[in-house]
Amino acid sequence: MVDIATRVYNHKWKIDPIVRSLIDTDFYKLLMCQTVRRYKPHTRVTFQLINRSRHVRLADLVDEGELREQLDHIRSLSLSRGESTWLRGNTFYGKRQMFSPQFMAWFEELRLPDYHLEVRDGQYELTFEGAWPEVMLWEIPALAVLMELRSRAVLTTMGKFELQVLYARAMTKLWQKIERLRGVDGLLIADFGTRRRHSFLWQDWCVQAMMEGLGPAFTGTSNCLIAQRREVEAIGTNGHELPMVYAALAGDDEALAEAPYQVLADWHEEHDGNLRIILPDTFGSAGFLTRAPDWLAEWTGVRIDSGDPVAGAEGAIAWWNARGEDVSTKRIIFSDALDVDTIVDLHRRFAGRLRVSFGWGTLLTNDFRGLVAGDALAPFSLVCKAVSANGRPTVKLSDNPNKATGPTDEIARYRRVFDVGAQQPLEVAV
Repeated sequence: MVDIATRVYNHKWKIDPIVRSLIDTDFYKLLMCQTVRRYKPHTRVTFQLINRSRHVRLADLVDEGELREQLDHIRSLSLSRGESTWLRGNTFYGKRQMFSPQFMAWFEELRLPDYHLEVRDGQYELTFEGAWPEVMLWEIPALAVLMELRSRAVLTTMGKFELQVLYARAMTKLWQKIERLRGVDGLLIADFGTRRRHSFLWQDWCVQAMMEGLGPAFTGTSNCLIAQRREVEAIGTNGHELPMVYAALAGDDEALAEAPYQVLADWHEEHDGNLRIILPDTFGSAGFLTRAPDWLAEWTGVRIDSGDPVAGAEGAIAWWNARGEDVSTKRIIFSDALDVDTIVDLHRRFAGRLRVSFGWGTLLTNDFRGLVAGDALAPFSLVCKAVSANGRPTVKLSDNPNKATGPTDEIARYRRVFDVGAQQPLEVAV
């Protein structure tokens, strides 16, 4: 097992670049990338880093030269032979050759495009612009770099023994969570923590701890590199990015209203009926389900990623019941702001009614709250979103209005087109 504290103390070693592989990313990014290359390969998209926690002044904490060094390192990466073999030959979700030979040939030659970095008012303005299939693969590594550089900035002041104690406490804290989850009968839970992890080494340790502590209740990780190395399932389907960009490309309000369903029609064709999980909240879950075509009710399940999770799950159950579906065969995946108390409560509420799974993110891979003075390692809300497509702004409404992104006038238009009524504002948690 890696001595994390010693490695952290010696982080100037080149052995520890923050992102060490193009597959040190979430599985769903690669799945979406394949779909984008098939249906929208020439769309020009801009991604932008957005720090929702403005009190964390990243440019005051993280050295610009070090940030550029890490980003430039990512641009030098390409698939190794072993990584390519794993993607080409492994079985994912019971399907061999999830990635087509055409996609793999493109991916094996890929180098990520350039970035644009500026400093403004204590924050980094980091943007990526180019062909959608290429720039979309910047999202996860960009977030991982900023999150870990912030961690390193705090840890660099600590001595060897202080670091040993810190990580011992963090390990104990996570293990206590795992021990509580052991008592949840029928639990199914995966690691979704790549984008806001404390560090790669820490995420890898967390996955190993979950493997040993939870056994078959731990279903896998969203991180492809860790899935390959630890021989666990790579977990993921699709995200908000697809409907956000499809909607931005819509020519009028009618096309805009149909955009979220066109995404899933393309997804269905791309994956031959596999990976049929709906993410309904991009422009409001209630309206999405109300207007959804009948064929979507036959899909496997729904992921709840914003708003009140109980209300979201009940809404999905009511929708399936109204469409005459057998709810007991359906799956709900909870993935927003989870920690042990929430996981236990949601499982207790819904496990007897349908299939329940959890994608545990930031508070699995980055819970150092209360472990250093001033809570300087507490996780914060950092995202990297598609902000325009072919020069037109993107919008995300969410089921929590505090998560809405996009120009004010476009947000108002989307709320009208998607008939979004009153929403309950909730604190944006990590």
